[in-house]
Amino acid sequence: MEATNIFQRKHTVRSILLDILALATIYLIPTLTHLFSLPLYFIEPMRLMLILAIVHTHKANAYILALTLPLFSFMVSAHPVLPKMILITFELSLNVFLFYWFSRKVNSIFPAILLSILASKTAYYLLKFLLIQWTIIGSGLISTPLLIQGITTLAYSCYVWGMLRNQQNK
Repeated sequence: MEATNIFQRKHTVRSILLDILALATIYLIPTLTHLFSLPLYFIEPMRLMLILAIVHTHKANAYILALTLPLFSFMVSAHPVLPKMILITFELSLNVFLFYWFSRKVNSIFPAILLSILASKTAYYLLKFLLIQWTIIGSGLISTPLLIQGITTLAYSCYVWGMLRNQQNK
């Protein structure tokens, strides 16, 4: 019983610390981008925080971040605009849902995370295309080059696979 309580407290502390890191990252990315003239948004910081939550915390925390990071960014910087913020929230939430769903269906971590990212990105771009067509948002369809998105998708998938493959074998 005592070991379970210690584990739960440790897990809760880990979740809280990751959430604080995630919020600080999202808060500071625009400043760091301007300060260093680096397009840090290319690394998809919200998805990075989501990946870290999937690997290092628990399912509920991944959903919490998926739902709150775009809102937090919108509230502190008015970016992204409201319709795009809702779209990003949907994409990240779908990413979490699909990862856990694919994990059960294919019983393998790498394809589960890769497919979940690709499927959520596809849904994002289809919905964004519709929003552009309906003039709800005015930005271009693709702002981060597809090659860079492919590299980050593979890097994040490899990270998740590397970190969770031992858990899968247990």
